[in-house]
Amino acid sequence: MQDIKKSLIDDIRNGAIIIYPTDTIYGIGCNALLDDKVKKIYSIKKRSESMPLSVIAPSLDWIKTNCSADMDIVRRYLPGPYTLILPKIDPSFMKAASSGRDTIGVRMITHPVMRYFEKAGVPFITTSVNVSGTEPICDISKLPEEMAKQVDIAIDEGQVSGKPSMVVDLCGGKKKVLRK
Repeated sequence: MQDIKKSLIDDIRNGAIIIYPTDTIYGIGCNALLDDKVKKIYSIKKRSESMPLSVIAPSLDWIKTNCSADMDIVRRYLPGPYTLILPKIDPSFMKAASSGRDTIGVRMITHPVMRYFEKAGVPFITTSVNVSGTEPICDISKLPEEMAKQVDIAIDEGQVSGKPSMVVDLCGGKKKVLRK
């Protein structure tokens, strides 16, 4: 069992395309620091690269280091079923994931798979498993074959019954709920 855990952590760091359960729905992602892998996520989802993706932050310290945010407010939401839109300290950081914007969507999930992202220590793309514009997939057995062929790992937890995370924009000092 220990080798499987270490292998998954290495896969996360090295850019494997992974489908994984979250506290909301199934996500698909990769190491957000690897632009070529991030672009592959856009391709798999048939999503325009002008639409930013969110990341799972490996820790609150990672958020504090890379985002300009009131950490007391961040702690009220994360971990949890929220995506927080936060200003990046370095606007050039994770340009592919953020579509060149100076903000980034950040999550920390309340699901056991989170411990692997924490141990990997890298931001990880988190977006719903679906072709852009279609309903998110809540059962991996319903994953289109074309999509399944393009991923390296799929962690099957059976049917999940969640809904996408609530998006909360914390830029500009005011809280604004963008999607429930």
